Amino acid sequence: MADVIDDAALSLPSHDPYRRVTDILQRLSPGRMRIAFLLGAGCPLSIRENGAVLIPDITGLTQLVKDSLLSDEKTKAVTTGLWERVEGREIQTPTIEDLLGHARTLLSLCGKSGIDGFSKAQLKAFDDGACATIRTAVSKQLPTESTPYHTLASWIQSIYREHPVEIFTTNYDELMEQALENRGVPYFDGFVGAASAFLDLDSMVEDDLPARWARLWKMHGSINWWLTKTDQVRRSRDKIDGEQLLIYPSHLKYDQSRQMPYLAMLDRLRVFLRANQSVVVTCGYSFVDEHINAYLAQGLAGNPNASCLALIYGDLASAPAAAELARRHANLTVMAADGGVIGTVERAWCCDHKDNNPAYEIAVTRGALPGRSAAPDEQCKWLLGDFAAFGALLASQLSNREVELGAAE
Repeated sequence: MADVIDDAALSLPSHDPYRRVTDILQRLSPGRMRIAFLLGAGCPLSIRENGAVLIPDITGLTQLVKDSLLSDEKTKAVTTGLWERVEGREIQTPTIEDLLGHARTLLSLCGKSGIDGFSKAQLKAFDDGACATIRTAVSKQLPTESTPYHTLASWIQSIYREHPVEIFTTNYDELMEQALENRGVPYFDGFVGAASAFLDLDSMVEDDLPARWARLWKMHGSINWWLTKTDQVRRSRDKIDGEQLLIYPSHLKYDQSRQMPYLAMLDRLRVFLRANQSVVVTCGYSFVDEHINAYLAQGLAGNPNASCLALIYGDLASAPAAAELARRHANLTVMAADGGVIGTVERAWCCDHKDNNPAYEIAVTRGALPGRSAAPDEQCKWLLGDFAAFGALLASQLSNREVELGAAE
């Protein structure tokens, strides 16, 4: 439920971060409330292996793709040309998603004579090469069994709910799948089968699996989704020559077979937000995907009983789209390192320190956060935008639940 704004609240100079922690834990406690998590590209950054991030962010992926395609004579010219054209559209820092979107738009309009100085073969080579580089970069295994992904999987397994937990993600990797399978959590991701699973839209619509089955919706595709020569979508770790990897939807004119998996996954977000007592918790998501933001805004506007809790890694200034949406939708609460937008009101966090709950120390600090927050040392700062910190909060809730259950016995 959204916070009620009254005269007393408006007179306060700051928001209370400790109240936010308590609110999150209450919403995540066992009950009838429908819970969903939206995991963005920031989540894999919390996993490190040999001192380096396990999977780079979009900036890192973009550089990897650019370096790879510029080093190949077959793709050097088209890569240079596409970058120049995207930069010409006044996109100051183009990402690989900008490039793929532009290339796919040209592909959809390309005739036998080519388009904009590119042949169809060149554009196809760029698309295939970019996707192959991304697939290699994100095809990683979780290095330990104690990551935030594992904690989330354990939480899903341990916290009883009347309704299934749903996980939406913009990431192409298989980290969430690995954690769920490691913890023995059954899940449904829209595909049915084993060696070469196929997309089953009817099962997604009916959604009559038991509540203990988690739902996993990959809204930007996956490194194991393939479009076959017969325009069928299959899920497999094995690549077959002639098939196209389905990652990152351009959301532009594209044939129906390519649109369908992405649209079906996005539709699950729309359906979820229409349900009574539903809450979406975002982590690692910076609100730069306009199509996802539109679904969130429409869902929150159409259902006052739905809510979204956005956990932002950096300061509010690092997620301007999230702050803007929260100023217009009272049931969207944005919590960033230096402050929050709660009940449409933007304020910094208060400086009061509380230590009567172990969860507070996980979520709030008065220490400096160099490279992450410009807030002064004496000001409380929010930590849960870091997926590792959010995982620690879930672990704390599980630990306290075990204590409660032990006392009850």
